[in-house]
Amino acid sequence: MKSFDLIVIGTGPGGYVAAIRAAQLGLKVAVVEKRATHGGTCLNVGCIPSKALLHASELYHEAGHGFGVMGITVKPQLDLAKMQGFKTEGVKGNVDGVAFLLKKNKIEAFHGFGRIVGEGRVDVTGDDDKLIELKSKSILIATGSESANLKGIKIDEKKVVSSTGALEFSKVPKKLLVIGAGVIGLELGSVWARLGSDVTVVEYLDRILPGMDLDVARSFQKILTKQGLKFKLSSMVTGVTAVGEKQKVTIKPVDGDSVETVKADAVLVAVGRTPFTAGLGLEDAGIETDAQGRIPVNAHFETSLAGVYAIGDVIAGAMLAHKAEDEGVALAEQLAGQAGHVNYDVIPNVIYTSPEVASVGKTEEELKAEGISYVAGKFPLMANGRAKVNRTTDGFIKILADKETDRILGIHMIAPHAGELIGEAAVVMEFSGSAEDLARTCHAHPTLSEAIKEAALSVAKRAIHM
Repeated sequence: MKSFDLIVIGTGPGGYVAAIRAAQLGLKVAVVEKRATHGGTCLNVGCIPSKALLHASELYHEAGHGFGVMGITVKPQLDLAKMQGFKTEGVKGNVDGVAFLLKKNKIEAFHGFGRIVGEGRVDVTGDDDKLIELKSKSILIATGSESANLKGIKIDEKKVVSSTGALEFSKVPKKLLVIGAGVIGLELGSVWARLGSDVTVVEYLDRILPGMDLDVARSFQKILTKQGLKFKLSSMVTGVTAVGEKQKVTIKPVDGDSVETVKADAVLVAVGRTPFTAGLGLEDAGIETDAQGRIPVNAHFETSLAGVYAIGDVIAGAMLAHKAEDEGVALAEQLAGQAGHVNYDVIPNVIYTSPEVASVGKTEEELKAEGISYVAGKFPLMANGRAKVNRTTDGFIKILADKETDRILGIHMIAPHAGELIGEAAVVMEFSGSAEDLARTCHAHPTLSEAIKEAALSVAKRAIHM
């Protein structure tokens, strides 16, 4: 039996980052990973491969629809197999990088399924059914999440797919039906729409992007509609049946009895994710879970079993890789006697469509519900010089500031590279900055970031270029 200071189960962004930080702080660390490669869902079948296809499909669409006005005449041809190869190469580079980092930090890796068999004990069963027994002062559960299913709809990852199967189509579906207008559905729906699919998105709620700022969601739906996506809101899919090579999908209004039947070449089920804790032995070990399958933890990420901790998608909060990373670092530092901390009020959220959508902090709806008086400053990209010359004027920046103190409470945007722009917003909010602080900061011209400055100026109704 091998002994460690920390055993991490799961090497997704939360797990491998926690392991590396703990090793940096002098702890003897082991990781357990059920996949043959490290990186978890994010690097293998989630964040990284989807971004590769988003990038490639955006360039393909721009070549076919945007180059002409710039005096560049081309006729792009799609080689989907090669595009999928481009995606695979990018994934390999990332997972190989994680393996290198674990080795560099002298972290021992065990491939197999980890099961907690008591306080300080983990059994690992490999593909050959060989049992490895590990012992540790501390155990971290960082096993992430898996795609949620819809009752009565069987996912085969060929014609009816989760996000995993939607990354692996060998040919472009002529008609794609997406169930769920959240981040995953809109990102992957936009990929295949750009590559030629007729995409319809069915959403149970009366809006897209639940949880995001409503102003952003409504504006973004208009942009996606202009791009060719169709939406059926306040609607639910009641069944998916194979009819030859097609999928027959029945749809009904949430508040009605009429039934509509449509046929699609493929169906993407994107109704969210659920914590992955199956087979970990939680119940036998005395580790509690809640009604949603999440693991309750205290302020130090400790579960109901002393010495066992949990971070990322298996605990409450946003299911975001960077949230898991910050939790992993905080836990490692706490285990090493330092004061690790996560500021949950400043966790950015990004949708990597074209344009991108990004936000950090409170939405207007949340501020109203909490009775907080605020002032909104909004600046359209149509009035930004760089956006105009680049012909990327869809979108805006919106800043919400406390009415009394001017402290920034939330920043929301639809813009090219919004995922990069939101970093500035997060830094300002992390240091409790005000709209005036942001407005007084010199921004380079001509850049999209000037729109952030103008939105901050707009809080005090003194935007220059509007």
